[in-house]
Amino acid sequence: MVNRGLHFLTMLTKPKSSIFYNRFFFSLKISISSLHTATKNNVVLDSAKTRNKATKFVLYCNTQITQNGRNGNIKEAESIFNRMSFKSTVSWTAMLTAYAENGKISKAREVFNKMPERTTSSYNAMITAYNKNGCMVDEAYKLFCNMSERNAVSYATMITGFVSKGRFDMALEIYENAPGKWREPVCSNVLINGYLKVGRLDEAVGVFEGMFQRDVVSWSLMVDGYCKSGRIVEARKLFDKMVERNVVTWTTMINGYVKMGYLIDGFGLFSSMRKEKGIFVNSTTLTTIFEACGHFDRYREGIQMHGLVLKLGFEFCVFLGNSIITMYCRFGCTEAANLVFDLMTKKDMVSWNSLIGGYVQENEIEEAYELFEKMPRKDVVSWTTMIMGFSGKGQTDKAIELFRMMPEKDNVAWTVVISGFVSNEMYEEAFHWFIEMLQKSVKPNSLTLSSLLSASANSAILNHGQQIHAQAIKMLLELDLSIQNSLVSMYSKCGNVADACLVFMSIKEPNNVSFNSMITGFAQNGFGEEALKLFGKMQSEGQEPNQITFLAVLSACTHVGLVEVGWEHFKNMKSLYDIEPGPDHYSCMVDLLGRAGLFDEAVALIYSMPFEPHTGVWGALLGASTTHLRLDLAKLAAQQLTKLEPDSATPYVVLSNLYTLLGKKKDGDKVRMDKKSKGIKKSPGCSWVIVKDKVHLFLAGDQSRMDSEEIRVVLWTIMKEMEELGLFCFNSYYLRLATLFGRAQGWFLSVFVLCQCEQNAFTITSDVALLLKGANLTIPSFCATLWSLPFLSQECNALDAI
Repeated sequence: MVNRGLHFLTMLTKPKSSIFYNRFFFSLKISISSLHTATKNNVVLDSAKTRNKATKFVLYCNTQITQNGRNGNIKEAESIFNRMSFKSTVSWTAMLTAYAENGKISKAREVFNKMPERTTSSYNAMITAYNKNGCMVDEAYKLFCNMSERNAVSYATMITGFVSKGRFDMALEIYENAPGKWREPVCSNVLINGYLKVGRLDEAVGVFEGMFQRDVVSWSLMVDGYCKSGRIVEARKLFDKMVERNVVTWTTMINGYVKMGYLIDGFGLFSSMRKEKGIFVNSTTLTTIFEACGHFDRYREGIQMHGLVLKLGFEFCVFLGNSIITMYCRFGCTEAANLVFDLMTKKDMVSWNSLIGGYVQENEIEEAYELFEKMPRKDVVSWTTMIMGFSGKGQTDKAIELFRMMPEKDNVAWTVVISGFVSNEMYEEAFHWFIEMLQKSVKPNSLTLSSLLSASANSAILNHGQQIHAQAIKMLLELDLSIQNSLVSMYSKCGNVADACLVFMSIKEPNNVSFNSMITGFAQNGFGEEALKLFGKMQSEGQEPNQITFLAVLSACTHVGLVEVGWEHFKNMKSLYDIEPGPDHYSCMVDLLGRAGLFDEAVALIYSMPFEPHTGVWGALLGASTTHLRLDLAKLAAQQLTKLEPDSATPYVVLSNLYTLLGKKKDGDKVRMDKKSKGIKKSPGCSWVIVKDKVHLFLAGDQSRMDSEEIRVVLWTIMKEMEELGLFCFNSYYLRLATLFGRAQGWFLSVFVLCQCEQNAFTITSDVALLLKGANLTIPSFCATLWSLPFLSQECNALDAI
């Protein structure tokens, strides 16, 4: 018997396998048969020992079924269950749960139906299985109604099922019908948690205040709910009222502070937590602090927290190690992040991806790729991060090479590829890959469409943008805020202000980006007054303007010629909004002052800049000087531009033309010869025509096209008839026709002429529209916009419309 007992203990310590269970069952049968042949004195003793063995074996098998089910080894769990000669109710319930955890609901119900005896726990397990399946809450409710006896778990499980499906009416009905002894606090906590998850804080407060018995979970849930709703003061009041707090409560309150940006309060509460008796900081608390330090660039505090981690002995925790790596990467300290990575004895996928992402963020692509190559295995995030890195460096070929090597490609990876082409101004390739994405039956997301709308806007191809708009409507994404903002920008940059306005007005809650896009659209298309009106509306609605907003506002003031208003907004940037004007803001102000002929103020502003003026500033002065025939300032601006951009032909061309205009042809020829001697060439004027979705490119002086004569005749006819009507004033300014819509052989031609001169303008009136219609020609899209908007006058000045 002793030997047999040792044999039993040895077998229990062996790895679980079919051989083990076969041998054990055989041994158990021998033990049972020996009872019939034992002497009377040994019967009782052997029987007790056998029962003890059997009980231990059943418990062991139940544990193995549960563990195998959780690990996904359902076949092993089945094998153990089927070989058991005796199964307790717990055994049946364990097998039922194992099936449920692996998504085999029908198998779980089959086990439930075969159970010789069902307990409350069995019913609870089956109800939980139905609830986890997501769409079988009604089946769960049927079982719940058939239960002869219920406990707190039964009610809580059923409430959870209805809450997860959003059926709060049924959840509330079960909650109200639950006996008081089962309702508090478990069922109340479940209902409170359900309300808070969908943002229904008031209902959660109602349940909380109606509770006659609250535990630490109840209080913690409400503190978390107030924090996530931004009501941090009320959360702290509730926190201070708590008689008992655990580490979860403290962490929740600290997280609430740092998420709202109240770092001092969060760090202070963390210090108080460390002084509290019986409360020990855990990895979740520390991770919250590390995230706050990284997000708000608190390097000093981050270093101190890292030291605390080492002191507390958390240095080998993977979860914390990943948080520290992420924090250092946000600081830009990739060397420190790499040191932490190397010291980690255990690394998971997040560890590798966090460091690779840090390298990519700092444009250290070689280091990122070296680490990427060393990864024992790679997931979608690893591949996508590297593709993003190579695209950001302009290495699109390498990005595509990696993309093709990806074993599995999701819509995020496709979006990164498309966005990479857009950011590198390779718009045709972006649309090509989008078409391939659709052909592969990969569903685009809102970021995909936003990137393509940006490509349409930057290439001024309205047709492509309209097709993406249609795709957004088809995918029910037309109300997505990021797409709406991109649509406003796209239509504005393509000159279709009317549709941009329609999209903007359809936005229920416009944000800063929405207002900035529309204000910029108005300003870029010459509608300065409308831009300023919208800026006033933006302020009245409590939206905070930023640098982009003021850039659009100053541009609008330039188009309208409102010098005083522009000065006021320029000064308000710093005084009212604490925004430092950048080089582009100064450029707009120089342009505004220069167009108004206030050159002394313009030059004084340039020399008062806190940084070196860039080409935009001197370019604005050069353009204004040419308009007002200020040769002295034009020479100054041209001289500065040649220093900043030695290979640019613009200052030479503009200065040469100004000399000629002032009757100083020899000086103009000298400037041209100087340009030629330096080997500087002027880029020719460029235009393109979209005919049946095909782009036809034109260059200034290009005579190679067979239909060039026909195009010249149409353009000459328009100009001649407009001249006869006195609509164009031919003085010392160059004529620029920015857009021409024509009808030729049934085709609509959209010609966008990119001119080199900056100060050319023409006036569009209703007479022009009649003339174009009489000549069987359509008016430009921006002209159509003028008359389609009710708040605009019939006569407008179009400056730099495209």
